Amino acid sequence: MFGNYSITGLSLVALGLAAALAGCAGPQPTPPAATSTSPYQTAAVLSGSEKQQIRLGKLIFDETPKYASAYVGNKLSCSDCHIQSGTAAHAAPMINMAKLFPMFNKRAGRVISLQERFQECFARSENGRPLPMDSVEMKALTAYVNSLSIKGKKGEAYKGRGFVKLDELAGNPVKGKSLYASKCAGCHGADGAGVPPILPPVWGPNSYNDGAGMDDPKKMAAFLVHNMPQNYPQSLTAQDAFDVAAFVHSMPRPKFNQAYKNY
Repeated sequence: MFGNYSITGLSLVALGLAAALAGCAGPQPTPPAATSTSPYQTAAVLSGSEKQQIRLGKLIFDETPKYASAYVGNKLSCSDCHIQSGTAAHAAPMINMAKLFPMFNKRAGRVISLQERFQECFARSENGRPLPMDSVEMKALTAYVNSLSIKGKKGEAYKGRGFVKLDELAGNPVKGKSLYASKCAGCHGADGAGVPPILPPVWGPNSYNDGAGMDDPKKMAAFLVHNMPQNYPQSLTAQDAFDVAAFVHSMPRPKFNQAYKNY
């Protein structure tokens, strides 16, 4: 594919990409050493097999299409929305989430388990299919999220849970398009395709489907206003965030597979 490029041209392309990645500092998953555990886990209480399961769970969380490929239909990872491997406050952190389940799920209309929540994410945000309950991937993700909950109390939410609270504003997709071009396109691309697995796609065939939780402009705005752009977080106003969300949601994305409507 590089046959028509000169060496100089390729160098400029490489430098441009490097500059973009350095400028936006997007999620960059780094596989931990074999003996590492979550920063919320006390290693002394773990057996070797438990450590390995947690490690695999973190790898799946950080690079989902690579480590859970059989169940993923796009190029998004869990950590693209639950940033810093699910540990960043007000970025849907997973800290102490295991101790909040079973939990009533409004979308499902019933009480669900933590594992059912994972299945929902794979069918919607990953545009794939639910993880089998007895799969290696399900067990590993459960172990990882449990490791982020060891210091919490049953039924007690982490103080940085979810996203920041915003009043609902009317987003303007025209203004949002301009804001996206100036503040977001450097990382996610003018075409919204990103540079997976480092920088996630935000629309198009490799993004989340229209049944995902992030397919809600208010929810996206709450995520954006606190966490984006990653090189200058909290620089957007609430109105800016709603405008960008309105623009992003005017763009095409996959349709949710109704075969999984119970998730």
